[in-house]
Amino acid sequence: HVQLVESGGGSVQVGGSLSLSCRVSGDEYRGLCMGWFRQAPGKERKGVAAISSDGSTSYSDSVKGRVTISRDNANNTLYLHMNRLYPEDTAMYYCAADPRPSSNVPPLSVERYQYWGQGTQVTVS
Repeated sequence: HVQLVESGGGSVQVGGSLSLSCRVSGDEYRGLCMGWFRQAPGKERKGVAAISSDGSTSYSDSVKGRVTISRDNANNTLYLHMNRLYPEDTAMYYCAADPRPSSNVPPLSVERYQYWGQGTQVTVS
């Protein structure tokens, strides 16, 4: 069983930057496919970025060029660095993990991930 705990959310001005962290415990972190998702009020949860066990990454078009996902396998931690934030980036951000092997393009679909954190709020104004 995998447990995920996000941190780093908060309020930031338009154009600002914010970094999120996700601490992972309970399973072999190195083998997990990891992702960041977000959900705005009244909207469905959507993929933001994902990283496979071999370090391959994928990004949604809405954040490409502004966001970097990375993982620290030594410390079982996933990161999301966000720059040039807009009000439309305001959402609850969730960390997710899945033990199944992923392709060279790690998935951004909600259905593909088995484990989820509780989320951390990001507000851009």
